[in-house]
Amino acid sequence: MKMTVRMKIFAMGLLLLIVGNIISLTTQVYTGGLFDQFQREQIDDNYLNASPEEQIQLLKSYFLGKMKLNVLLRASFFVVIGLSFSFWISGVLTLPLKKLIAAIERVAQGDLNVKVPVDTKDEYGKVAQTFNDMTFRLREAEEARRRLVADVAHELRTPLSIMQLKLENYQQAGHHVPPEMLLQIHDEVIRMSLLVDDLHVLSLAEAGRLSLDRKPLDLPVHLERIVDDLKYEAEENGLDIQLYTISRPIPVMADARRITQVFYNLLTNAIRYTPRGGKITVEIEDRVVDQNAFFARVSVIDTGIGIPAEHLLHLFDRFYRVDEARSRHTGGTGLGLSIAHHFVRAHGGFIRVASQPDEGTKFTVYLPIGNDN
Repeated sequence: MKMTVRMKIFAMGLLLLIVGNIISLTTQVYTGGLFDQFQREQIDDNYLNASPEEQIQLLKSYFLGKMKLNVLLRASFFVVIGLSFSFWISGVLTLPLKKLIAAIERVAQGDLNVKVPVDTKDEYGKVAQTFNDMTFRLREAEEARRRLVADVAHELRTPLSIMQLKLENYQQAGHHVPPEMLLQIHDEVIRMSLLVDDLHVLSLAEAGRLSLDRKPLDLPVHLERIVDDLKYEAEENGLDIQLYTISRPIPVMADARRITQVFYNLLTNAIRYTPRGGKITVEIEDRVVDQNAFFARVSVIDTGIGIPAEHLLHLFDRFYRVDEARSRHTGGTGLGLSIAHHFVRAHGGFIRVASQPDEGTKFTVYLPIGNDN
């Protein structure tokens, strides 16, 4: 059983109380012994013939003389015990705080690699462990921030370089700029605009400030429209895409535009990374219980190239690409899955993913529904 700080202080106080009671009992025993000793040594004819005032003075002098040294020793012992208790309590209360304050000062100076040793399992141990967890998350956030800045710079540098190069070439040639060249530049501008819009929406979602226009949405009907919109693209890539659902409505409170973007991202990824002759399946289930709540579950299953296990944990990170060799034109910006993840979270749901290389991938979206649906 681990002792908390309160339990340690209580145990030390109890020990002091026991010591005090022992001293009190020994004092009573000693005092009784002194009376017996006084009776044997001092009560004689002279004492009995003395006046009451003289008898009291003799008794007082005898007891003060005998108890002076005893009281001094007992008081010294009790003071030592008290000082030892105070020193121990001050160590219990301040030593862990000193270590924590030193670590906090290092974090304030920008050192996120600091770690406080967890020496106990009491409240201070919990505080130290929580502090270590916090600095670990700060390191992860700082690393993510650095990657984000680098990725944004990379994504913006490419279209800007293309536009700059084309404009400089035509400017140096002194020729009239043909419309098709302007069209290429316009495409790059659109690409940058979409990237900035995605980053803006993603930052709002991550901060919990994404506005949602929630309305009742029949999930099977909505998904049927999305699958129909993408069916031509799938067939062009030699893929079979099918939707399997139940006949009754599955109403959810959702922002139709955001939910559409979620499933467009998942399905276009499935089309992009599934070889010709493959199959994409969309399955809808109603009133799935998970963590004591009811959800509508939508699974997007493909027979594509799959995802290695070491990439699954980072799949929803911004700008994360499983295959670093893919170009920004063939592999996208790496924001689609992150946006889908945060949009679903904003609706109170979550996404799970399971995959095997060369066998396929399954994304499962859980959207909350009411118990009365």
